[in-house]
Amino acid sequence: MEKSGAEIFVESLIRENVKVLFGIPGGVVLPIFDKLYDAPIKFVLTRHEQGAAHMADGYARATGKAGVCVATSGPGAANLTTGLANAHMDSIPLVAFTGQVATHLIGNDAFQETDATGITRPITKHNFLVKEVKDFARIIREAFYIARTGRPGPVLVDIPVDIQRASCEFIWPEKVEIRSYKPVYQGHPKQIERAAEAIANSERPVFYVGGGVVAAGAYEELQRIAEKADIPVTTTLMAIGAFPTDHRLSIGMLGMHGTYQANHAMQNADLIIAVGARFDDRCTGKLAAFAPKTKNIIHIDVDPTSISKTVTANIPVVGDAKSILAELLKIIKPKKHTLWLTQIKEWEEKHPLDYPQDDKLYPQYVVEKICEITKGEAIVTTEVGQNQMWAAQFYKPKKPRHFLSSGGLGTMGYGFPAAIGAKIACPNEIVIDIAGDGSFQMNIQELATAVINKVNVIVAILNNSHLGMVSQWQRLFYKRRYSAVQLYTQPCKPFTCPVPDFVKVAEAYGAVGLRVFKKEEVLPALKKALKVKNKPVVIDFVVEPEANVFPMVPAGAALDEIITSLA
Repeated sequence: MEKSGAEIFVESLIRENVKVLFGIPGGVVLPIFDKLYDAPIKFVLTRHEQGAAHMADGYARATGKAGVCVATSGPGAANLTTGLANAHMDSIPLVAFTGQVATHLIGNDAFQETDATGITRPITKHNFLVKEVKDFARIIREAFYIARTGRPGPVLVDIPVDIQRASCEFIWPEKVEIRSYKPVYQGHPKQIERAAEAIANSERPVFYVGGGVVAAGAYEELQRIAEKADIPVTTTLMAIGAFPTDHRLSIGMLGMHGTYQANHAMQNADLIIAVGARFDDRCTGKLAAFAPKTKNIIHIDVDPTSISKTVTANIPVVGDAKSILAELLKIIKPKKHTLWLTQIKEWEEKHPLDYPQDDKLYPQYVVEKICEITKGEAIVTTEVGQNQMWAAQFYKPKKPRHFLSSGGLGTMGYGFPAAIGAKIACPNEIVIDIAGDGSFQMNIQELATAVINKVNVIVAILNNSHLGMVSQWQRLFYKRRYSAVQLYTQPCKPFTCPVPDFVKVAEAYGAVGLRVFKKEEVLPALKKALKVKNKPVVIDFVVEPEANVFPMVPAGAALDEIITSLA
């Protein structure tokens, strides 16, 4: 039986078990939207395509499934690019569908024509331009396969409008075979043996864990091997929650705003076991001074191009983290590293994560209370900047896939739409976006999406009336010359002339708006927000405007040249 391209689209998504689509319609995707009208797929109409991409991203991070978004051609496709780049940098499985002008018009500067595949080639794992309707089902099947397998990532499918209208026999490929794409999942036995030998001979080992552990679902294997070999574990921003934050072997996040003990452990380790991490600049600091005492680096990653890309690994193991750690667990011997762990504990006690303990409302206090009232069991998304780092430092998730943050791209405006996507994916979970007043405004229009779809997320704005992280750098390194970072009307002081008034904005959209000025108001406001059902809540926490994120490794410095305070 023949089906139109639009019918093939819907049928293919049903076969891929897609439950939710995020996006905005437009002229060249009308055939698809006409068929979606009767489809058993929930469509979430967003207010901006960037919001759609981030919602699909949040859905994917919370579930491990591929998120899906749809946009029209031209500006619609262009507006997806930030979300695609964000997913690409963080290795998130996402499939984006864009409409395109009719095949015969491509390249002729037709109305709302944009070279979507050309624009997105550097920021997707792969992309397709559908040229024949007979290839459409196969392309969709391959798109989801590529997005989910190996090192996950976003895939874009660009669909000319005439392809959506054309018809052919529907043939669904049950199996995907792509000659040039063969991810390796089983690690080489000899390399695993070499890794085990290096662990056995190490006195100061460290597990350096990235988002690949989350993607592979290798949490149990990681914990068992760390406990068996008595190895401390530091995580990247992308891996927060992959190892229990309250575990005796957890030493917190490393890097520019990582813990004192994690950074010093990396600099003094004789063995680094990197699993699903890519040694990015935020984690290594000054590359020439990174890990000077390390004798061996084991690098486990499903993506061979990530191994030795930045830091040379003398024991590379290509494959799936879960599979490789399981094999490694079988052959390593139990061992204790008492002296090493004692040293790490001394570093932690010397410079713990802290902040001033006085009557002022500090953003760190707000995050601590969010963690306390939710018992670390909420799904937390973050915006980008100071709010993100305070969340990473002071929110302690108990589960993997419960801390969702833009790592590689550092996308302001990510957290709120990602929270909507996560809540739609996990309706029974508490979902909280820890936001900055700057970042939240970048996709604030999605309050309409949340209200209309009765999405009960909480936005906790750490409102310091500034672009916080930029102002911190100007405060520390540019003699307090605050250039273009104040978010309030001059010459008013912070909070006396709020632009906007977040409580009024929330109420205008039909959400609940609350404001907090004092420490004693924090818990009551959170309790009130948690009682709200079927609508979003925005809490404007008016915090100290010059609160800083510490510890901090300055740009160009080594990890152990870490600043712990202004003193």
